[in-house]
Amino acid sequence: MKITPELYSDMTRQASPKSNCKVNITAAFLVGGAICALGQIILDILQAYGLDKTDAGTWTSIILVGLSSLFTGLGWYQKLAKHAGAGTLVPITGFSNAISSCAVEARSEGLILGVGAKIFTIAGPVLLYGCTAAFVYGLVYYLAVSK
Repeated sequence: MKITPELYSDMTRQASPKSNCKVNITAAFLVGGAICALGQIILDILQAYGLDKTDAGTWTSIILVGLSSLFTGLGWYQKLAKHAGAGTLVPITGFSNAISSCAVEARSEGLILGVGAKIFTIAGPVLLYGCTAAFVYGLVYYLAVSK
């Protein structure tokens, strides 16, 4: 039996579970918004205790990354992501989850050859291309401004 692209597409459509877009989009919006609102609450509390906006923003990021890593280690982040989908991909917490989940999966292989070697499996390309893009953009900006 020869499988044509059209036949394969039909087979895929039949085998794929149906998703309720309205529910998925609403859940992602609410959870992503709740994560952002939590960040804003933390920022406001830190500023109320006397930190300036820059320091409060730095500490807010650190706290959100720490909470995301903790919740990933406890298995809570994956349960939330199962229901919230893309809402858990809020950049800073999603990135922390990506790194932490690799570390959790590799911990049985030891600290050096497991966690140390595989912690950036998912995040490595993001770091590589992010740093490279930042360098290129910075160089272009420098050349454009210095003239």
